[in-house]
Amino acid sequence: MSDTFFSRARAANKPSGTSRRPPPIIDQDGNELPGGGFFGGGFNSAGGFRNAGGFSGAGFGGVFGNIAFGNLTREQRFARLNALAQLLDVAFVLPGTKVRYGIDGLIGLVPVVGDLLTTAIQLWLVREARQLGAPAHVIARMLGNVALDGVIGIVPFVGDAFDVMFRANMRNMKILRRWMDKQPQHT
Repeated sequence: MSDTFFSRARAANKPSGTSRRPPPIIDQDGNELPGGGFFGGGFNSAGGFRNAGGFSGAGFGGVFGNIAFGNLTREQRFARLNALAQLLDVAFVLPGTKVRYGIDGLIGLVPVVGDLLTTAIQLWLVREARQLGAPAHVIARMLGNVALDGVIGIVPFVGDAFDVMFRANMRNMKILRRWMDKQPQHT
């Protein structure tokens, strides 16, 4: 009964011959992001919630490039890690300059606790790289970047400036991307 009632109500409220498409989401560089709404979801033609793929509920397509949770391909997992690395290292621009910083630099302003928290997030990124199959030498280079960022990050003010300039997460994603590009493609 409820399915019939809601389908009739949707049909009555929808103007004939028109389909509502949400406005595009534009990133800070002027590129249109895929997805439909802020989180890439929206309503499908049947009136139900449209998922960005794999996770029932809200997908994260508009913001994170149609990356959802659940069974993901290697490229989707890398894209999710890369999006997190960008959020940590280069998500914002210092007004009036071209200096980019992320939440890693902001969280790092909290003495000791902030640096421990960001180091834990960085270690999670390395763990995910290991689950993608990255070999020991790639993991060792990534851990070296995390260690350097963590040790210097503890020093007040100097460490925060180092976090902004060193960008350990983006460096780690470049290392991981170079390794992934050398791997045979699975079709």
